[in-house]
Amino acid sequence: MLKEWLEDGAIGDVKEVYGWTDRPVGGNPWSDFAVKARSKDTPPVPESLNWDLWLGPVAHRPYHPDYHPRKWRAWVDFGTGALGDMGCHILDPAFWALDLGAPESVQATSTHWQEEVSSETFPRASIVRFKFPARGKRPPVKLTWSDGRLLPPVPEVFEPGRKFPPSGALLIGEKGTIMHESHGASGLRIVPEVQMKEYATRLPKEKYPRVGKGVRHEHDWLRACKGGVPCCSPFEYGAALTEMALLGMVAIRGKNQLLKWD
Repeated sequence: MLKEWLEDGAIGDVKEVYGWTDRPVGGNPWSDFAVKARSKDTPPVPESLNWDLWLGPVAHRPYHPDYHPRKWRAWVDFGTGALGDMGCHILDPAFWALDLGAPESVQATSTHWQEEVSSETFPRASIVRFKFPARGKRPPVKLTWSDGRLLPPVPEVFEPGRKFPPSGALLIGEKGTIMHESHGASGLRIVPEVQMKEYATRLPKEKYPRVGKGVRHEHDWLRACKGGVPCCSPFEYGAALTEMALLGMVAIRGKNQLLKWD
């Protein structure tokens, strides 16, 4: 739907995008692992888990629930932090709708890596700035990612009382602003609401296929594996989206260095 709105000129040319998540804080199950050293106790491996297989290429370490289930996201050896966890869910709509492709540069700042505690877990909060070149008649785009409850500047078009969702994105256009939440641009709205209500009277017709009501992204993938309709995010597309997120993680580890990507 976002792509259809942008192609319809709902907010004009987009030159700036913001994406954010409250992770790794915000009360999710791996919040406390943004600053953490390895635990020294060695609880037994669950009977249902092949620990050596789970470790894969990582040097052996004793099993601990600090890593699995779920909490591996926080650890450098296993995960890719908040950007790797949520970036593809949140930035996918803009990445696809604007046909962003590869960035030409990326730079990041973050809270300290807490070397006095551990450099094995990702920072508690970070800001990553991507620059994308012009694509045909479309102008260059600046995309700013933030996590750890760091939020974008409040747009002037926000009405009193409007709040940012815990995770979401803003697209700043020449004629308006769009905000949505995570996972498929849920809660997609033009802000302010008065502009949304006016646009709702002339919405464009559906042009692109939908995955189907109630179909989650993992179900969509399994359906394609079983010979059903092609998934909405095939490897040909998902690889480029993942590349962008991983470049952001490289920039976070680069500690404020400007990285150019060719």
